[in-house]
Amino acid sequence: MKSVFLVCAVACYSVLGLSGCVLGPDFQAPVPQLAERWAPVASEQGHSRTVESAVDPRWWDSFGDAQLSALVREARQSNFDVQLAASRLEQSRAIRRQIAADRLPAVDGSLAYSRSRNSQEGLNDPSGHSGKQAFNLWNGGLGISWEADLWGRVKRSVEAADASVQMAEEDRHGVQLLVIVQTAQHYIQLRATQQALAVVQQNLQIARRSLELTRLQVKEGVATDLEVSEAAAQVAEIEARTAPLQQRSAQLINALSLLLAREPRAMAQQLSEPLAVPAFVADVPVGLPSELAQRRPDIRRAEAQLHGATASIGMARADFYPRITLSGSLGFQAMQLSDLGSWGARSFAFGPGMSVPLFEGGRLQGALQLQEGRQQEAAIAYRQTVLRAWHEVDDAMVAYQAGQRRRDSLKQAVEHSQHALDSVHQQYAQGTVDFLNVLTVQNVLLANQAALVESTAQVSLSLVDVYAALGGGWQG
Repeated sequence: MKSVFLVCAVACYSVLGLSGCVLGPDFQAPVPQLAERWAPVASEQGHSRTVESAVDPRWWDSFGDAQLSALVREARQSNFDVQLAASRLEQSRAIRRQIAADRLPAVDGSLAYSRSRNSQEGLNDPSGHSGKQAFNLWNGGLGISWEADLWGRVKRSVEAADASVQMAEEDRHGVQLLVIVQTAQHYIQLRATQQALAVVQQNLQIARRSLELTRLQVKEGVATDLEVSEAAAQVAEIEARTAPLQQRSAQLINALSLLLAREPRAMAQQLSEPLAVPAFVADVPVGLPSELAQRRPDIRRAEAQLHGATASIGMARADFYPRITLSGSLGFQAMQLSDLGSWGARSFAFGPGMSVPLFEGGRLQGALQLQEGRQQEAAIAYRQTVLRAWHEVDDAMVAYQAGQRRRDSLKQAVEHSQHALDSVHQQYAQGTVDFLNVLTVQNVLLANQAALVESTAQVSLSLVDVYAALGGGWQG
């Protein structure tokens, strides 16, 4: 008995001593090809410009809008997409735990009882009763099995599972960033729509006053019915602009409600009061290009995908080599419960088993080529992701600066249009110009004011795009 255990122990130690070999290439984290510094973007005096200081992980607070910050904070906690991504991450971790269990021996315990009666005409009756009466049978014991990871197949599979967990985690980071960005975008668009509605209502009051003035002039014989009709048409045309803006506001409020996992119109009272479009006036910290790969979830995910593909090559190569499994059992069997623990009721079995792939018809070679191809694809995808990220950052910075210049020009256009409207109203009241001039100038003012509101919002939206391209936000 002692010699059996000694042989088994020697075999186990021998196999363990061989288990240090790991096939396949070791993963080397790629170095992204990025510039040392961002390309300078021209910035006019008084404009917010980009500076290479650390990116604020809570950049939405920089807009100075408490309601926006509160919405982002709630969305990060309540959003269903964030919760789904967190659930998928936990599933990935559970799969990893299943795979990692192969590194340890599997131990099973068993205890069984049966009452049987064998055939009197059968070959044998282990009970010794020749099938003439029933008998009890008690079985109990432990079974153990363990695959010796000689070629690192299990280690590579755990490594690939770790990469899958990392991919799921970066997916969650990406969803968090997307939800933050969408919340900020919808909120900015809502405030811009409310400001546009306020502009329409202001112009509507001006048009109504012009209509009243025209009617008075008709009574005095200064104006004609044609001018009254033109003034009334102007009022109706401006009134028609309010309904689409009101619809747009309601839809944006519902969009924010959905992001925060609330029912439709749940936030109508909270967001119905018009506020200014959130604006960012300070310099924008954008960090260094070399930091982009650590902030962007898509780049981090692409790196993890490449890591998993590299580890899978080692798994495919290990399938070419023998698998050795150590198994054993130790138990007791007796026909009486009182004899179950006796030394004579013992039973045991120990020994290694080996399987060797002799002929697979090219299946293993095909599997290896497939994994090598997937690694090449993942490497290309990583470089593509880095390049796309760099382009997105550069495009967002250019759009932010261009938006500020357009906004400044529209501010001047609104000021000139307002001055022109005041002048033409005076001239119309004096009878020196007809109402067509008033209509023309007011339409120009309304168009410039609407464009200014849209441009102001676009500047803030462009800044949101800058931070989204930089990958800032999910770390907060």
